[in-house]
Amino acid sequence: MEAVVERGNMRLAYQRVVQNKGAPGVDGLPVAEFEDWLKVHWLSIRAALLEGRYIPQAVRAVDIPKAGGGTRTLGIPTVLDRLIQQALLQVLQPIFEPTFSESSYGFRPGRSAQQAVRTAQRYVREGLGWVVDIDLEKFFDRVNHDIVMSRLAREIEDARVLKLIRRFLEAGLMKEGLVRPRIEGTPQGGPLSPLLSNIVLTDLDRELERREHRFCRYADDCNAYVRTQAAAHRLMGALTGFLEGKLKLKVNAAKSACARVSERKFLGYALSRHREAKLKAAQASIKRLAQRVRETVRGNASRNLAATIEQLNPLLRGWMTYFRFTEIKGVLQDLDGWIRRKLRALLWRQCKRVYTRVRMLRRRGLDEVRAWRSATNGRGPWWNAGASHMNAAYPKSYFAAMGLVSLLDTQQRLQRVS
Repeated sequence: MEAVVERGNMRLAYQRVVQNKGAPGVDGLPVAEFEDWLKVHWLSIRAALLEGRYIPQAVRAVDIPKAGGGTRTLGIPTVLDRLIQQALLQVLQPIFEPTFSESSYGFRPGRSAQQAVRTAQRYVREGLGWVVDIDLEKFFDRVNHDIVMSRLAREIEDARVLKLIRRFLEAGLMKEGLVRPRIEGTPQGGPLSPLLSNIVLTDLDRELERREHRFCRYADDCNAYVRTQAAAHRLMGALTGFLEGKLKLKVNAAKSACARVSERKFLGYALSRHREAKLKAAQASIKRLAQRVRETVRGNASRNLAATIEQLNPLLRGWMTYFRFTEIKGVLQDLDGWIRRKLRALLWRQCKRVYTRVRMLRRRGLDEVRAWRSATNGRGPWWNAGASHMNAAYPKSYFAAMGLVSLLDTQQRLQRVS
């Protein structure tokens, strides 16, 4: 605990909490006012931590929609509790990091989801064409507290630290003004939860290693790779028994599967049926991007094109940064073309009268006869956005000059840099 409350460790924890910003917890104290509050109260909080008297406040529950449907409950601790959890994390991470598996990639320094995906691709190229895709049902809500504490006690001797972590685990969950006690789970949202999830699931990693299987795990998302369908079904049965029996976790049978690798996705990516198992963005990932583009364009129906592109660019750049390892170029070309068509449809809608459409097309270089014929064709915005007159008036070069991010060009630039 002395290492946790040490001045340099707390200063670093404070910087990270402030950088992450985040919403207030149940006490309503915002990050912007935290510094002044802390100056007044820190000495008494420090003493409480060193004496084992500190009691965390309840966690504020917030339900957010999941990409695949349903909701996920996030737990938002108070800013003070986030600070203490971050300080604990900075001391505990170096202790537990050497105990983790090489096949674990989630929430670890120097590791990423893309590394996990590329490792999975390598296993498939080595001939492991079947995947055991394990989905844990509400993992963060169902982590067994006694199991967490027993794993922590293997490396931590300071009873004050163990008692404090137990109190964080058992802190109530406030929802709609009522606080519910917690007897299991570690809701996502606190700095300590990812580390605790890795500590618990290291037992799963060791079981797979004991069986000499190749696998990739990112937090509670675990894929193991085998050569045959029969081996996949045997492993699924063994892992289900291990997870539910030893770790008291529930395997979601509806979302877990034994399948050919081309039939499943992993961390947003998929693998092609090609014998080289090429990486691509999974169809669900493409659909989510398309939906966000629609919402952005729809929300800018009355704004000029430059403002719409300015809002779209961070979304496109961020998506491509994550999916930069995709090897199916045609998908990126199609997405680029579809996005430009959405923007052409936006321009067509904004010109509500025939005359304004004629003027728009004439200003972009079309002759008068073609401009009038196009403006009076009676077709809708989406049809016109894909027609030759709008492509001639607003080609790819026009959108490039406006600064629109091209997914394909961005990927090629990222690959050159890396």
